[in-house]
Amino acid sequence: MQRRSRYLLAVGALLLGLFGLTTQVSFAQSPGNGQNSQAAAVLFENVRIFDGVSDNLTAPSNVLVIGNRIQAIDTQPLPIPADIGVARISGEARVLMPGLIDAHTHLFMETSTQEDLIAATTAPELLFQKAQENATAMLMRGFTSARDLAGPVFDLKRAIDRGDVVGPRIWPSGAMISQTSGHGDFRELSELPRTPTSELSLAEQFGVGAIADGVPEVLRRTREQLMRGASQIKLAAGGGVASDHDPLDVSQYTDAELRAAVEAAEDWNTYVAVHAYTPRSIQKAIRAGVKSIEHGQLLDEETARLIAENDVWLSLQPFLDDEDANPYPEGSENRANQLIVAAGTDNAYNLAKKYNLKTAWGTDTLFNPEGATRRGAKLAKLVRWYAPAEVLRMATSTNARLLALSGPRNPYPGKLGVVEEGALADLLLVNGNPLESIRLIEDPEANFLVIMKDGVIYKNRLG
Repeated sequence: MQRRSRYLLAVGALLLGLFGLTTQVSFAQSPGNGQNSQAAAVLFENVRIFDGVSDNLTAPSNVLVIGNRIQAIDTQPLPIPADIGVARISGEARVLMPGLIDAHTHLFMETSTQEDLIAATTAPELLFQKAQENATAMLMRGFTSARDLAGPVFDLKRAIDRGDVVGPRIWPSGAMISQTSGHGDFRELSELPRTPTSELSLAEQFGVGAIADGVPEVLRRTREQLMRGASQIKLAAGGGVASDHDPLDVSQYTDAELRAAVEAAEDWNTYVAVHAYTPRSIQKAIRAGVKSIEHGQLLDEETARLIAENDVWLSLQPFLDDEDANPYPEGSENRANQLIVAAGTDNAYNLAKKYNLKTAWGTDTLFNPEGATRRGAKLAKLVRWYAPAEVLRMATSTNARLLALSGPRNPYPGKLGVVEEGALADLLLVNGNPLESIRLIEDPEANFLVIMKDGVIYKNRLG
């Protein structure tokens, strides 16, 4: 079977699985989420704090969490209200830091290979089980928040928020909006041409992608994602590596179409993020008012200056030709495009530093279960360009600033990515100092002794 056909079958299986999710599969309560036995307050004693902002750790301190927020931080003993139960965690001078944030994920498509997705046609509930397990594993690796930038994760998000599934906070985009022949057009050539009476493709029906040509269709598809609960909108503005019918160098969408999506998002007080690698596709998106460029590995000096002048985010991933590269067959056009992108990564990070761009970090793993387990390792490799404190700041307070760009569409009001009084209590207790040894985050099972999200302890190896 040709690779393209296998990919489309995989997408079809994904969609069948999602149909099972929304119509047949009920969410089972995940065991061990700690919510039944959670104390009203948690006191971290004798911890050194990486607050998500500073280059240095604090002096030994005490941190009191009441409910889902950090109530107090002090180097002196903290008074505890007498009328509430308190769980005490002795830090023994270990490092307390904010939960980590992945700003570019695909929770439904990370951990399932194409073969898994094809097999799921006969057992669609297995597909959701994989997504649920992926979400749980992500949280248990210390990643307490995720911005999902293409995929139908609305039901998974709601299940996590209800407490039925253990997983991170999710900022969903819903379907990636794409022009015909764009990065989010998963159809086979046999499905063309589309006519006014053509049925929507499976990918469109179930929210993987949304094909929209012309201003009215772009407006409609954007508004549909917002209606479903998108916290931000994702468009494909240029060619890609994973897709087969859009060469890497092409730009996608006219100025008017891009602007239509931006206006629709702005009417909902949120923003548009675009998939784009090349200078032309990035510059068109910026002129249209897009606020976040996803990828950008092929940008040049002129484009970097334009990003800086317009205060646009660069959501960049450390794509290299290494063990963490998404798998593509040797000799394929996808593999050739992947090498072109990887070759541009150094330049992109160097330009981001030169122009002091607002730079976010994410993984963008696809169809690679092993890659999903290496989320911390993918973050740690940023020391190729940044100091450890800069790396951890990017994955905490900086990424949190990007999440907050959703404004009123932010599903989790409150301050994230920092350890400060009044902030939401997403916290990690690390067995060691990641500012001195960033590779500690590569082994979360051994080195993240306590994992807390929203004031709830999900892992405690000290208790």
